[in-house]
Amino acid sequence: MQQEPIQEPFQESMREHRPLGVSGLGGWLILIQIGLWFTVIMLLVQINQSMLTILNTETWEVLTAKDSGLYHPLWAPVIIFETVFNLMFLVFTVYVIVAFYRKKAMLPRLMIIFYSLSLAVGVVDYLLLYQIPIARELEDGSSIRDIARSVIACAIWIPYFGKSERVKNTFVR
Repeated sequence: MQQEPIQEPFQESMREHRPLGVSGLGGWLILIQIGLWFTVIMLLVQINQSMLTILNTETWEVLTAKDSGLYHPLWAPVIIFETVFNLMFLVFTVYVIVAFYRKKAMLPRLMIIFYSLSLAVGVVDYLLLYQIPIARELEDGSSIRDIARSVIACAIWIPYFGKSERVKNTFVR
């Protein structure tokens, strides 16, 4: 006589509570995946081209030495703020990608933090740079466009992650 394998109650309850409706990493979540990977690439490029160049050359000295014609007391804090934020946001974005592909239940909250943080830091960075006369003169409107894009992204994706049936059915682990 064969015995049936003993099933744990946890396995049965997982089968009983399968989500109904759409689920999976398709649909609009494809755009989120593209955006997350694009963010990683852009952060790596920005860290390599901008931050490392400023921190490793005489540019730092020109911007932060009190006897320099381009000196302003906010240059050093702004450069350090941007560098630290970009490095930390790169690590955070990689963490979000891992949570995304593991379909972690915390992913919707992480995405809301991701978009909110991008907007908040963009505004703070703009306001800090606006205090530096040479940076204000060189501003070509791209910072305002970036902030506007962040506002639009927040307006679209934060509600999506809060209300989407696909999100609720996919990120359950």
